[in-house]
Amino acid sequence: MPLVDANGIRLHYESVGSGRPVVFCHEYASDARAWEAQLRHFGRRYRAIAYNGRGYPPSSVPSDDQSWLHRHLIDDLTALLDALGIERAHVVGQATGGNVALNFAIAHPARVMGLVVIGAGAGTTDRDRWLAGARALADDIARRGTREAFAAIEEAPQRAIFKTKDPRGWEDFLALLHDLSPVAAEKLMRITLTDRLPVTALGELLRRLELPVLVMTGDQDFPSHEACRFIRDHAPHAGLAMLPMCGHAMNLEEPMLFNQMVSEFLSAVDAGRWGSWAHTGTGSAN
Repeated sequence: MPLVDANGIRLHYESVGSGRPVVFCHEYASDARAWEAQLRHFGRRYRAIAYNGRGYPPSSVPSDDQSWLHRHLIDDLTALLDALGIERAHVVGQATGGNVALNFAIAHPARVMGLVVIGAGAGTTDRDRWLAGARALADDIARRGTREAFAAIEEAPQRAIFKTKDPRGWEDFLALLHDLSPVAAEKLMRITLTDRLPVTALGELLRRLELPVLVMTGDQDFPSHEACRFIRDHAPHAGLAMLPMCGHAMNLEEPMLFNQMVSEFLSAVDAGRWGSWAHTGTGSAN
């Protein structure tokens, strides 16, 4: 169970294989274990890395509010790469992890070879209502604990199709969800997720993002659609893939299709051409 000192905390990570690094950033409702199918698949050709963000044991769970500002999640990823001796990597992030991956790429474009953003952007549509809902959920977690309060996550419309089509996979997801530290669950919802900028505030920064980008969402993941289209419309070399009859956790719901699409994207980037983006230099993959 490798742990590394990064940005003043300890981060747990898993690393499989060798070659160009691919780093996977998880969503609020899971941890690095959600990327198991990706570690097995991409570890055959890449150095596949998944890590537990702050708040997800055995990574550190800070107690002070200041440690939960969204910028620390971007700094954590930066520090993790530094600690592992990785100068550049493909970065893949889902939902909360997708926001981290996107903001990391904006802040450190020279360190990203290819960017995959999946189902990110909750809180972009009807923001005032979303903020109120996030704070109400944080209050509920503090009052009743995660097992009771997380019914709101389990019953979310964008999760329903997963439960219907893959009952066994759904049970595995619930096990990840209920492992989340109550302290982290409340702090992340109350501070981190409400502190981050909505995707629609990043338009000018996205226009300057001269990177190959794959944006992915499920057609049933309605809260992410506007933000995903916004990224596609503003980042100059972004393509959008929408998976049919798929909800929020597409890497868990449709792992084979997900792996195939991401593999094709990474192969195109590694070959130096992705849609409107082309690169003839070799660069440093580390």
